[in-house]
Amino acid sequence: MSAIEIIDRTPELAVDCLIIGAGAAGLVAALSASENGESGLVLERDAVPQGSTALSAGLIPAAGTRWQAALGIDDNPARFAADIMHKAHDEPDAAMVKLVTGTIGPTLEWLADRHQLPFSLVDNFSYPGHSRYRMHGLPSRAGRELIDRLRSAAESAGIDILCNAHATTLLLDRTQRIVGVRFTRPDGSSDEIGCRRLILACSGYGGNPALVARHIPEMAGATYFGHAGNQGDALTWGEQLGAATRHLGGHQGHGSVAHPARILISWASITEGGFQVNAMGHRFSNEASGYSEQAAHVLAQPDGIAWTIFDARIAGIAAQFEDFRSAVAHGAVLEADDVAGLAAVMRVPADALAATYDEVSEAKAQQRVDRFGRSFAGVPQLTPPYRAVKVTGALFHTQGGLVIDDRARVLRNDGRAIDNLFAAGGAACGVSGADASGYLSGNGLLTAVALGRVAGLAR
Repeated sequence: MSAIEIIDRTPELAVDCLIIGAGAAGLVAALSASENGESGLVLERDAVPQGSTALSAGLIPAAGTRWQAALGIDDNPARFAADIMHKAHDEPDAAMVKLVTGTIGPTLEWLADRHQLPFSLVDNFSYPGHSRYRMHGLPSRAGRELIDRLRSAAESAGIDILCNAHATTLLLDRTQRIVGVRFTRPDGSSDEIGCRRLILACSGYGGNPALVARHIPEMAGATYFGHAGNQGDALTWGEQLGAATRHLGGHQGHGSVAHPARILISWASITEGGFQVNAMGHRFSNEASGYSEQAAHVLAQPDGIAWTIFDARIAGIAAQFEDFRSAVAHGAVLEADDVAGLAAVMRVPADALAATYDEVSEAKAQQRVDRFGRSFAGVPQLTPPYRAVKVTGALFHTQGGLVIDDRARVLRNDGRAIDNLFAAGGAACGVSGADASGYLSGNGLLTAVALGRVAGLAR
């Protein structure tokens, strides 16, 4: 249980900056605080740092970077901010959007130059809602590499990461100022550590079924594809402290997680010309709207199952991602030389799938918007051999959370800052608005890395 406790003493051991959570937000915050001359410690509940970052594709959107410039891509933070606001129906706080879009580019270049993270730009397919190529990733295009490299950077910088340390209680003095944290170990023992300031980088509440049912009822019972430790600790602590919250229904879903293998299938399978059908061989939505909102559409199909259909060309693009290669190795990606053969291996009605395929092909040939509102202008035709993956919809992580200011300080309901409490990543309200439709690809790691930097540098 995430609790707060008033104490009349000061914990014997103390650091300047204490961080709860060793995901991307926490580690970037730790690196930044260390660079700023603060002593620090990161508390991590797992045996090794992983979190939601390790489960992601590790791609971080940024605008106006040197990697874009090297490829002749004209982009800037203002255009990026406009794309975020458009996708989220102008619901996010415009000042927060400006803060993260202006911070993220220089932060990636700092990570590359100071800590040797070899970023490069994904420039062979577009993500829904982005008007430019913006996704920056490491060579494997996998979140595990991102978290491993950030951990190595922290270790090289002499930053202590205490693992198997589950923070349970925030310790406050009589003035309501945070003075430390109590944490427990796997053997049931506990200890306390004091701090001058505390950064909550312990993500959202996607792993807490009760909170999901309360705030995102349409995803109650959905496959949870995030980290089990995302139990809403930051939200619970914040509410006890009178902190303001916003957009608690905001979240990232994904409509293309291989079933039952539980492996993420790249959305390039859709953006490059693929489509989805249900078990009857029929399409049921505009897949191109975005992978986040597509999760609920897939879950609404019989048994919460759909099929993502694409071709060998698209499979070649998706193969740059470790997850897709893993799906192929697990036998999740089916192949056939024609539509009839594909229907047979999928075990869906052949006539229905053929009719659906022909309808999509015709829309592409005519460069028109179809009956679901999807524009097929400039979308390539699928050609044999074909591919199909059985998928389900899943909840990845929540996007709503604690309201923060431009220093990442947590704000109370009356707008005043809690002077020495900061939040980053999934612990803070993100820039995706009130529901899944506002999630722009990469928003999760955008706010994790950018707000980690902001919180780490704040004093």
